[in-house]
Amino acid sequence: MGERTDELVAPSTWRTVDLISDLHLQASEPATQRAWLAYLDAAPAPDALFILGDLFEVWVGDDVLDHADTPERAFVRDCVAALHRFSQRAALFFMAGNRDFLLGTQALAASGMHGLADPTVLAFGGQRWMLSHGDALCLADTDYLAFRAQVRGEAWQTAFLARPLAARETIAADLRARSEARKRELGHDPGLWADVDAAAARQALRAANAGTLIHGHTHRPAEHALGGGLRRLVLSDWDLQASPPRAEVLRLTAAGAQRVAL
Repeated sequence: MGERTDELVAPSTWRTVDLISDLHLQASEPATQRAWLAYLDAAPAPDALFILGDLFEVWVGDDVLDHADTPERAFVRDCVAALHRFSQRAALFFMAGNRDFLLGTQALAASGMHGLADPTVLAFGGQRWMLSHGDALCLADTDYLAFRAQVRGEAWQTAFLARPLAARETIAADLRARSEARKRELGHDPGLWADVDAAAARQALRAANAGTLIHGHTHRPAEHALGGGLRRLVLSDWDLQASPPRAEVLRLTAAGAQRVAL
């Protein structure tokens, strides 16, 4: 993580804040999209929803919204329209993940989402919550961190976005295939993947004067004590085709944090 930590002070009118991450929305998994749409349409809505990365399985550029000539492109546009409808009912925030870090200003405006830096401290309910996608804190995953540094750079992104949309989609499909192959090698067990480094998490929390780190990325929902009264809460991924199905919201109120299965 960088030296600077942004801060968002919740309005005094907020009573309920929801957080989700790692839905990996894609046209080939409609059950997850249906569960997500049902959540967005449910009443009452929270005062704010924070999406902490990997909402989409892949994002190859905001110009995908200018086209609906393939099932995947139409799917993305439908998802963005659903976000915009929800943004009329609640404050909506988005933090980039490792899959959708190219989601830019055009998509934010079209969806009604406010972009967040990673990390951001949320002051709410008398506590300071540090929000992050979590990938930058997986220090043992050195190969990924080297890749992350490359693709988050301006030069790589400028060159990639200059390619035709179809070419970018082909590159993204290849990267996804490689990722799935690596998962198969590890037996699809998230426990074998690199986890957030506890010492780095403690250091980040202390530097930001925050008590709890909330993140996704690892697909290992849990609560971890970090010592000294510090802790980290890991968000669940969403997969309605899994057995059992997974779809969970972390809900913050003045009373604290509660996991809500959908």
